[in-house]
Amino acid sequence: MAKTMLVKNADVLVTMDAERREIARGSLYIEDNRIVAVGSTEALPSTADEVLDLTGHIVLPGLINTHHHMYQTLTRALPAAQDAELFGWLRALYPIWARLTPEMIAVSTKTAMAELLLSGCTTTSDHLYIFPNGCRLDHSIEAALEMGMRFHASRGAMSVGESQGGLPPDSVVEAEDAILKDTQRLIETYHDPSRYAMLRIAVAPCSPFSVSRDLMRESARLARAYGVSLHTHLAENDNDVAYSRAQFGMTPAEYAEDLSWVGADVWHAHCVKLDDAGIALFGRTGTGVAHCPCSNMRLASGIAPVRKMRAHGVPVGLGVDGSASNDAGHLLNEARTAMLLQRVGYGPDAMTARQALELATIGGARVLGRDDIGALAPGMAADFVAFRLDQLAFAGGLHDPVAALVFCAPVNVAYSVINGRVVVREGQLTTVDLGPLLEQHNRLARALVNGEP
Repeated sequence: MAKTMLVKNADVLVTMDAERREIARGSLYIEDNRIVAVGSTEALPSTADEVLDLTGHIVLPGLINTHHHMYQTLTRALPAAQDAELFGWLRALYPIWARLTPEMIAVSTKTAMAELLLSGCTTTSDHLYIFPNGCRLDHSIEAALEMGMRFHASRGAMSVGESQGGLPPDSVVEAEDAILKDTQRLIETYHDPSRYAMLRIAVAPCSPFSVSRDLMRESARLARAYGVSLHTHLAENDNDVAYSRAQFGMTPAEYAEDLSWVGADVWHAHCVKLDDAGIALFGRTGTGVAHCPCSNMRLASGIAPVRKMRAHGVPVGLGVDGSASNDAGHLLNEARTAMLLQRVGYGPDAMTARQALELATIGGARVLGRDDIGALAPGMAADFVAFRLDQLAFAGGLHDPVAALVFCAPVNVAYSVINGRVVVREGQLTTVDLGPLLEQHNRLARALVNGEP
């Protein structure tokens, strides 16, 4: 018999469904891991195996993070990389990341996921592209299973080191045949293509300046043979564009198209410098973009033309990006920043609060190739979050609670439910003891940066 859950009396239930309904005194009825009914509290069943009375809360679909580098939580705010643009920042950090261990990968994944969960995120991707000292993507996957988060694990890779004209040191690149072999192993071992899947694998060579054209082409062939998604960085800043022109004689978008890296099964991180022709190409082909506003500002990369992308039908979601280029992993804050940054660049009506929430929910679902998350509707996964409205941050802002969630200072969730399971209850994580985790994380961060055994 199915386990049932009733969520009732939400002050506002933000559905993000096709009609964008916002239901006063809203309610959800859930069986196991899926939503079976959505409506007013009076219209839904009155009992269930578990009842959450969310009077005084706003409820919305779980937020979706489309780009991250979780291991970077170990190197936040590092003095040597505080004031650099992308290439200088990477050169400062590559030698430190070369000392990563499997334990560091696992613990940093848990820490990054804890931060995301408390910010309202229920589904995340992660782009792990450096594998020294026996590190494997498996270490991230095992940590995600413990945390209870819906996970798109991207098997990244770097294969072109400095001696071959790439950016990373030769010590942190891999042989391309080994990359492809391990990627195939991961897909065959872990990838779940089914509806409501908690774990999927993506194929993700790191960037134009760290992998070869051959690896990009072969990665696309491998991904499409298995029906999995493709992910990489693209057009992040002016130096990135200049590298593509100098090495390949193409713009980043032309490079992506030449290598068959466009389509609904592909999403690119950043695209700050995507030109008009590239935007039109991505719109025609349904190629997705992970917009990372805080990271783009932190590294002075620029303002991604998200308004123009959306106008051309480009799927756009949000990403917190690495915690050494953002130094935070708060997805609700990313939505707020996305709205504000578009206004700085393109005017006060460039993005509304509700459009920012669309990026964080159904936008991210489309980017990740999912039609079972990102909205609260019958048949969708039982992923939702609830924020208390009686907090200081919202005082005086309850004329429009939905807008207040984005305009006002970012807050943490009171509840998070993923796949029908309560992962945050009354503001506390239920799957991990945060105190010991942070103590372990900080110890490993010191060891990594100081080169200690």
